[in-house]
Amino acid sequence: MDEKRWEDLNIDCMVNILGRVGMESLLLDVPFVCKSWYRASLNPSCWERLIFPDIKNSYSILFLSNAGEILQWVHDPKLKRFLHQYQIDDSHFSTTAFIKFVVNRSKGHATALRLPPCASETDLKYVSDVCGDLKAVGLPGDLVNDKSGVITELIRKWKRLEWLMLGSSYDLVKILSQISIHCKDFWGLRVSKANIFNDEAIAIVNFLPKIKHLILRKAEIHRDALMKLLQGCTELQVLDVSDCIGFSEDDEEILKLASHITNFICKGSREYDYDDDGFYEGGSFLFDDVVYDGYYSD
Repeated sequence: MDEKRWEDLNIDCMVNILGRVGMESLLLDVPFVCKSWYRASLNPSCWERLIFPDIKNSYSILFLSNAGEILQWVHDPKLKRFLHQYQIDDSHFSTTAFIKFVVNRSKGHATALRLPPCASETDLKYVSDVCGDLKAVGLPGDLVNDKSGVITELIRKWKRLEWLMLGSSYDLVKILSQISIHCKDFWGLRVSKANIFNDEAIAIVNFLPKIKHLILRKAEIHRDALMKLLQGCTELQVLDVSDCIGFSEDDEEILKLASHITNFICKGSREYDYDDDGFYEGGSFLFDDVVYDGYYSD
């Protein structure tokens, strides 16, 4: 029998495979294998999941323009390879240009987005204009802290939004109020560096009464606030409050209230532990960017 060639593979099968390899391979490897792979990599279906790398932490030296745009990256093999492969002059390279390059590949078909830590308000607005079918969105903490007002305005464009990952709980109440108005299919929220007190808990209960997945790992969450969540969010299937501070993982009342939740995780959580200076230990946490349910991964 004749040996089968990759270029003979059905285009739909090829696109299905390439859509799973991740942004790095889709940009730096796949297009340069052969012509058929290059053509397949241009199919918008390959770019439905725009999970940008954590390029904030992938450089050691950078040069900035007067406007603060990152113009040149040094000692980053991946980005240097991107510039080389696409014959881009590094003196004209910017994160905004990179984000637009990738987003344009999707031709508006993207359904999942995670912006890099260095993303700007301009980047967020551009993606929201181009990608009208976003179902999952991940926003870095700096963007949430600095541009929460812009985020609340843009949510009205994310009518199909189901899952949101926030790198900060800043202005969480306002953000959730807009989700309750514009995102009728919303079911999942993950917040990093979260401070969950009564106002935030009440907002989650009132604005997201049918939420199914809630990830508040490594948050500061008051016991009373957690009790409100457990009593008010009756359709929760996953609640991750592990490694939190503000309540004990052995609290029997909390465990009883959470008994209806299929996957309740509270391991490592503890009450406030004040030291001699009046500050609780472990007040500074490091957060990863894990997102559940197949939208994003480590």
